[in-house]
Amino acid sequence: MSELKKHFAVIGNPIHHSLSPQIHAAFAKEAGLLIDYEAVLSPLDQFKQTVQTLITKKLNGANVTLPFKKEAYELANSHSNHAKIAEAVNTIEFKEGEIIGHNTDGIGLVRDLEQNLHVNLNSKKILLIGAGGAAEGVIYSILEKKPTELTLTNRTIEKSNVIQNKMHAHAKSFNVNLNVIEMTKLPHHYFDVIINATSASLNDVNLHIVDQVFHKGSLAYDMMYGKETTFIKQAKSQASQTSDGIGMLVEQAAEAFYIWHHIKPQTKAVIDLLRKN
Repeated sequence: MSELKKHFAVIGNPIHHSLSPQIHAAFAKEAGLLIDYEAVLSPLDQFKQTVQTLITKKLNGANVTLPFKKEAYELANSHSNHAKIAEAVNTIEFKEGEIIGHNTDGIGLVRDLEQNLHVNLNSKKILLIGAGGAAEGVIYSILEKKPTELTLTNRTIEKSNVIQNKMHAHAKSFNVNLNVIEMTKLPHHYFDVIINATSASLNDVNLHIVDQVFHKGSLAYDMMYGKETTFIKQAKSQASQTSDGIGMLVEQAAEAFYIWHHIKPQTKAVIDLLRKN
């Protein structure tokens, strides 16, 4: 590996579908930086060894995707505030022998909503579907924007309750009403923003959300990208505005790029390019 060129990777399992190499190559080209960025498949039980091997190869930084975000959190010596709260890491910085863990998912989601989709989250009613790592990684960033209420729902409601307990103090500090409602008992009133953070979209599973949560003025946002999901189809049937998660993907990558290079890349052209493809 050349010393002038900086080296980065995205680590996951599976990883072949990752768009991160393409995104970071576009950012680097725009910034006039010489980098290489590879997709690394880590065996499920060898995440730590995979990272150590990459460190010996003089890796400068890494992104972490499913299913290793919790393990990356445990591996890091220190954490950014967002990573600490989510207890998950999707961006690793290697600095003076230290592993610093960041979480850029929530920042990426909020930027996509506010800057690209022009949705102001302040004083809004938001429904977040899902209680896995994807949901946990974005809650604090949503609370920071001070919506009136954030309602959590999930097929197994116990998981939502755990997250509510964990985030209660933060919600209170931002004066946000943080609720948990069972999926089958969602109120027949609309939300301004409905975010699907479940993996149901991967298998096109119907979430059985009542139509009334959507309306003409609301935005239905699916973190999945690359296909029209059942969730998006349902929202469209209720005349809601819809978006997939491609913007979030690019915006969280842009924040990682900024952490590593201290350069804020332009994202619009990259989002447009990925949508076109």
